[in-house]
Amino acid sequence: MIDVDIALTVREGARRFDLAARFGTDARFVALYGPSGSGKSLTLQAMAGLIGPSAGHVQLEGRVLFDRARGVDLPPPQRRIGYLFQHYALFPHLTVRQNIAFGLTSWRKRGLAAGERQRVEDLMNRFGLSTLADSRPAALSGGQQQRVALARALACEPRALLLDEPFAALNPLLRGALRKELAEVARQWKIPVLMITHDIDDVLELAQVAFVYQDGQVVREVDLRTGGSRDMARRALGDDTPADTPARQRLRQLLNESDAPR
Repeated sequence: MIDVDIALTVREGARRFDLAARFGTDARFVALYGPSGSGKSLTLQAMAGLIGPSAGHVQLEGRVLFDRARGVDLPPPQRRIGYLFQHYALFPHLTVRQNIAFGLTSWRKRGLAAGERQRVEDLMNRFGLSTLADSRPAALSGGQQQRVALARALACEPRALLLDEPFAALNPLLRGALRKELAEVARQWKIPVLMITHDIDDVLELAQVAFVYQDGQVVREVDLRTGGSRDMARRALGDDTPADTPARQRLRQLLNESDAPR
């Protein structure tokens, strides 16, 4: 169960942005959908403990991660959340192996235990990175960098996975294959996944439930599990975007209704 009800304000000079996001679901793959600047990334940062809301709570699988009224505010490592940043945030001076292992170390704990070293090796093998273990990010393709960042997020054995625009930095022709890989990761690890996107096809391909953001608020919930079947046929060579069916067109309408004048 994911239960988020938070409020916070961020300021930059004379600019001010107020976020008041509230949603809850038992779905295992959730999309936060909406235009850039609508508060989606702030929501994920608050869930991960990277910023502190002024009010509200964050609960995940029965664990209270944050509750302002009760004085609960777990530090990020204790929240056990894997975070995939939009542009991956790989360390350019570290190898693939070192990047994946980074979250398992700290200034007090430099080395890895035997089980942790094996976990890193297993993740490199799982994502096809073993032959690149000693390479640095600059030598990797966009898809390879994404896999390194995903392996790093999973190395800490998280209780949930947060994905901030996971496909934004990729060539569109790569997105179909990597969407399938991400769906397989969600099935294999059996943990809740929250994905930020403003690409409606990411929502249609991966999410069970989508929460639509507008101007710092959640304005709509769309349950994609009740949307019927989807045509997965390719429309053109190299295009993994499924053709629209009436069910998909209806889901697009539901997701975009928040943009209509009120």
